Amino acid sequence: MVSKIQGALSFQLQALTLRSERQQVLAGNIANADTPHYLARDFDFATTLQQAVSGRGQASLALATTSPRHAQGSEAADPLRLLYRQPTQASADGNTVDMDVERAQFAENAFFYEAGLTFLSGRINTLRSAIQGQ
Repeated sequence: MVSKIQGALSFQLQALTLRSERQQVLAGNIANADTPHYLARDFDFATTLQQAVSGRGQASLALATTSPRHAQGSEAADPLRLLYRQPTQASADGNTVDMDVERAQFAENAFFYEAGLTFLSGRINTLRSAIQGQ
C-alpha cells in the first residue's frame, strides 16, 4: 500500500525537489549580481527531471571505510549538472548575471513550484479520500 502511494507521488516529489534546488541556484545568481567575475549558473530542469525519474541521476559513490567493522554505505552523487549561463550583454567587471533574466527565471520557477505544491496537495487529498472510503 505504501509503495503504491509513494509511486503515485514520486514524480511530483522529485519535481518539487528540483524546483527547490533551482530556486537556490537562481537566488545565488541574484545575490551575486554585483560580484566581479561571478558567472551565473543554472541547470536544464527538464533534462535533470527526466534523468531523476529514469534513475540515471542516481549514481552513488562508495564510502571509504577504515575498519572492517564499519558499515558499508554509499553517498548519492549530485544529480545536478550546473551550467554557466550565456551572457546576453558583456559586463565590464566580467559578471554574467543579467538581473532581468534572473528575476524572470526566479518568478517562473516559483510559479511552477507553487503549482506543483497545489497539485501534490490535491493528489494527497484524493488518496486520503480513497483510503478513508475503504
